[in-house]
Amino acid sequence: MTDETHANLDRLLQSGGIRLGPVQRDRLSWLVGRYGAPPLDAISDGRRSGVIILKEPPSGAAAELFFRSLTPASAVVIPRSENPGFDFLKSKLTEFGTVGPCGADGPHEMWWGGIGWSRFLTAADASTVRPRIVSCYPRGSDATTSLALRQSLERLRLDGHIEAVETQFDDRILCFEKAEFMVRMWNKCREPLLFVEADATLREAPLLPSFLGCDVALHKWNRWEMSARTLYLGRTNRAERLLRTWQQLAASYPAIWEGYLLDQAWSLTSSQVPLDTVWLPRSYHALKGDLGAMRAVILHDEQTTTLELGPDPSFAGLVRAARRAGRTGARDAFMVMTSKATTGNGIAVILRDISASDATAVAATVEAVTGAYAADCGGYSRLELSLCAWQEDVGAVREAAGLARCHILEIAPGQRIANDFFAAHASDDAVMTARLLFP
Repeated sequence: MTDETHANLDRLLQSGGIRLGPVQRDRLSWLVGRYGAPPLDAISDGRRSGVIILKEPPSGAAAELFFRSLTPASAVVIPRSENPGFDFLKSKLTEFGTVGPCGADGPHEMWWGGIGWSRFLTAADASTVRPRIVSCYPRGSDATTSLALRQSLERLRLDGHIEAVETQFDDRILCFEKAEFMVRMWNKCREPLLFVEADATLREAPLLPSFLGCDVALHKWNRWEMSARTLYLGRTNRAERLLRTWQQLAASYPAIWEGYLLDQAWSLTSSQVPLDTVWLPRSYHALKGDLGAMRAVILHDEQTTTLELGPDPSFAGLVRAARRAGRTGARDAFMVMTSKATTGNGIAVILRDISASDATAVAATVEAVTGAYAADCGGYSRLELSLCAWQEDVGAVREAAGLARCHILEIAPGQRIANDFFAAHASDDAVMTARLLFP
């Protein structure tokens, strides 16, 4: 991008009142460099190309017209994508990635997508950054399990590391064992890492994640369920944070399926740092029997299925809708901010009724809350902001915050949030405590 293009983009974002953190701004600049300069809220029945930035969620009819106007030369960026009002449009598009919020500077999730992966898949062939392919299998299992993968690496001239590891069971690897292996590889290697299961075959060089330059890349089975069978980690601090969070969760909950723990590690990390995530296409997670198996980049030695990969239907009910839209859910903390306060007191702010409220009002309230906390934390060392559409979600967040011994505030979109919002609440809370102690 030229200096003039950067300046024009800055003016466009400023005129639209769009606040992006540095990582989000870098991703948008990357897209503009490949697709062209963006218009703002370009809902039209004319054919569209280039980057298109959407501030407001379109209605059903408008979303349909907008979708029909797009071409493979279009990229759609939604800089306030945490709002469920965008979910319908997202469901019609190919989801490329999500960049998490970044404190008061970039207090929204940013989603980007388009029409198919063909443009990126073609361009990725020229990528000069190659990941190291890593894999592991139980030491007590058949060593020929990884033969096809080893042959793939030799044929494609890719660097790799395939290792037999000590496991509790001879026929499978538990999540904490896989995560520990990945941490060792992270400490040992300097390239980006791409983990694939030992029974996989590489049909082509898997260069898409490194070409896109993301922190983490993985596939969502049935558009929502995170799979650890293909997992890319770029050489960034944010990727390392995800990996170590996954390792800690796996060590704490060894009986829980690896995909669910990866999901929760992603949610936790995304709420704390602007994690740049790419949602890999099915060709990077193909199973035997898939209609597109012959065009697969990574083919796993598992029979295809329309069922979920994980065993717990209740988990699916909690996160499916949000993950299909590439966002954290109502019962996850949307954003976590910390301060230099040493009190150890945390505060949970619940923004309710977000589906029934104007998207601009919701976004403005998010910005006001995060801005107020950055200006004056009120002595609270940690802020957890949750966005809830339904009362049952509010109840669940309240229960979780209570267990964590957080102070709880419930607010509505459009509510006035002054810069001393947290300081005033802390003062009121101190008065109430004093009255209880000294009636």
